[in-house]
Amino acid sequence: MSMSSTPEIINKLTAAIQQRQTPSIGTEKQAIRLFNGFTEGFPGLTVDLYGETLIIDEHSELQDLPWLDPVIQFYRDALPSIQSVLLKKRRAGSPEERKGILLRGKNIDSNITEYGVSYALNLTLNQDNSFYNDTRNLRKWLLQNSEGKRVLNCFAYTGSLGVAAMAGKAKTVVQTDKSSRFLKIAQASSKLNDFPPNLQTLLPGDFFKRISFLKKQKALFDIVILDPPFFSTTQYGKVDLGQEYTRLINKVRPLIAHNGKLIAINNALFLSGTDYIHSLESLCADGYLSIQEIIPIPSDCTGYPETICNSPPVNSTPFNHPTKIVLLQIKRKDSAI
Repeated sequence: MSMSSTPEIINKLTAAIQQRQTPSIGTEKQAIRLFNGFTEGFPGLTVDLYGETLIIDEHSELQDLPWLDPVIQFYRDALPSIQSVLLKKRRAGSPEERKGILLRGKNIDSNITEYGVSYALNLTLNQDNSFYNDTRNLRKWLLQNSEGKRVLNCFAYTGSLGVAAMAGKAKTVVQTDKSSRFLKIAQASSKLNDFPPNLQTLLPGDFFKRISFLKKQKALFDIVILDPPFFSTTQYGKVDLGQEYTRLINKVRPLIAHNGKLIAINNALFLSGTDYIHSLESLCADGYLSIQEIIPIPSDCTGYPETICNSPPVNSTPFNHPTKIVLLQIKRKDSAI
């Protein structure tokens, strides 16, 4: 964590909020990143707004945070709609501190609205916030491109991408994640939007086991979303974004219909954008897979030209952020299906 003085920090927060300040901030229950200290000059600090709840994420091991009260006061003055403040200390030994300690207010928001779609939240469910701002443009794409489509969301977490597809009038949406606790948030989001109960199928369980089950069922999908964690291992297989991501793609390819879409998300911080593109291009060499589009990360998450003063540890180009989202199109040899 930088040892910048409190006035220097406030100056950086001021510059950041001036770039983000729009009439919509504070007028509806939306989610937005207010400050990305990793790129905007105070590494280790990120600040998000979820409805009327301010979330301060602090990534150092420091116990004393002399800047904390001034930072809270700055945001409460700048955004009077803020009703509560949650502090998350990512490197704390206590799970409670990592998930969030309420510093101000009595209640935290349980839902937000984005592009007219409601999403359920549990802001202390995990050390993150149960909803990712960096995939906002992807939710917009799904909202605009899912009509009549069969959608599979792998590693769904709390299911926001699948919810966006349902709001986009998908025919069916299957959401699978290892944790049934996380998928309950997807169920709550569905109820918030009054979606038909049979529109969404929740499949808790190991990714490899669930994919094998769907293959045995001869299931086919028009859109498959692949958004795995950086690393995990179970008795059924291993997820490794840095070394074995293409293997995960090959696992799901048989489930994608002819001319279907694969949304491949890789958020490995130390994997360069060039290396990621090259790995995908190697899969495209047989002519049955092609790169269609790169979906950028919103500017509030990356920082703005006027506020960015630090670069990621590895060059993300041609992406604008270490979270790298690529839309691929699939052709099948058995193109009748």
